[in-house]
Amino acid sequence: MKVVIIGAQWGDEGKGKIVDYLAEDAKYVVRYSGGPNAGHTIVVDGKQFALHQVPSGILYSDKKVYLGAGMVIDPEKLFKELDMLKENGINWEGRVFISDRAQLILPKYRQMDKDRDAQRKRPIGTTGSGIGIAYSEKSHRDGLRLADLDWAEKMAEFDGEDKEYLDKYKDKLIEMRVDLTKVMWEVRKDNILFEGAQGAMLDIDSGTYPYVSSGASCAAGAATGCGIGPHDLDKILGVFKAYQTRVGNGPMPTEFNNESEGELCQYVRDTGREYGVTTGRARRCGYLDLVALRYACRVNSLDGLVLTHLDIYDAMEQIEACVAYDIDGKIVTDFPANVDQMNKAKPILEKFKGWKTPLKEVKSYKKLPKEAREYVEYIEEYTGVPVTIISVGYERDETFIRANPWKK
Repeated sequence: MKVVIIGAQWGDEGKGKIVDYLAEDAKYVVRYSGGPNAGHTIVVDGKQFALHQVPSGILYSDKKVYLGAGMVIDPEKLFKELDMLKENGINWEGRVFISDRAQLILPKYRQMDKDRDAQRKRPIGTTGSGIGIAYSEKSHRDGLRLADLDWAEKMAEFDGEDKEYLDKYKDKLIEMRVDLTKVMWEVRKDNILFEGAQGAMLDIDSGTYPYVSSGASCAAGAATGCGIGPHDLDKILGVFKAYQTRVGNGPMPTEFNNESEGELCQYVRDTGREYGVTTGRARRCGYLDLVALRYACRVNSLDGLVLTHLDIYDAMEQIEACVAYDIDGKIVTDFPANVDQMNKAKPILEKFKGWKTPLKEVKSYKKLPKEAREYVEYIEEYTGVPVTIISVGYERDETFIRANPWKK
């Protein structure tokens, strides 16, 4: 079985925990897109790990993980991350590999990334990690791949600080380099988990362009980023939070109003730990946007949804979710491509009764309060996609499986 995990919102949905949880039944975990701008937080036995480039399955000692062809790799940050894992008792040697088709980020790309965003009339709010520059160089056909590290003619193009930097990491990277298409073919009968980065609404093609990431965070990216064909993907799951968050600039119709809903925003932000793993900056928060979620389901062929952070609402008398937009007096239920329309969109909210019960104390879906189940079932009915996994905390055991993704 080959299972794909993507974010179904604007990133930060809790993919790291879900990938870590499902990796127990996988033999291999492959990250197919993004770079060090992504941050996946995993909590195991009370200990927190923040991963940025290494796939989340690395915390299992018997798993092999791969950084895919769709990724842009920052060698300096990668090896710092690997050192962090080793310092915390995670032996990664011989278990972390990189596709020979993955692109490399040079240090100068970081400042170039920041400078380009500062020069924009409408800044995107980039993390400044050099991601956009690396993908841009790739599209211009001027990028550097791991496959090129022992191509003398290509390497002769780099001098000064670039050459010194590459020389420092070249041998280490070559040791970890693999032909990922060959590997995936050889292990095709095993359980393989494909891990996305960012979220569906940040995809370069189907997201809220131009306020998107530069890579393929859609489900289709799992095929192109891992060297396999789309028919080889057996199941696609989209992770979403019980509310909405976004980092950086761009439209977010359900964002809380700071003047009238500032207290609610701060409650959700603090209770949900809504601060960036990579940057530490506070995330924008708002009501669950079911219009955007249904769009993500459709454009990514989602077989199931994974609901996280449902416990954030435990203390609330009432919760709300967006079921349509009001755009210049017109009711809209399909997600627009036009950014100007998105900026004008006002959320039409549906109210739900709260459950006033600590969900962390509940051990199965059937034992969830009726109000919580009604909220879940409404989401399923609206999107047309079943919620197959529910998370009510950061630990592995605070998870309900309603349908095993590893079974066809």
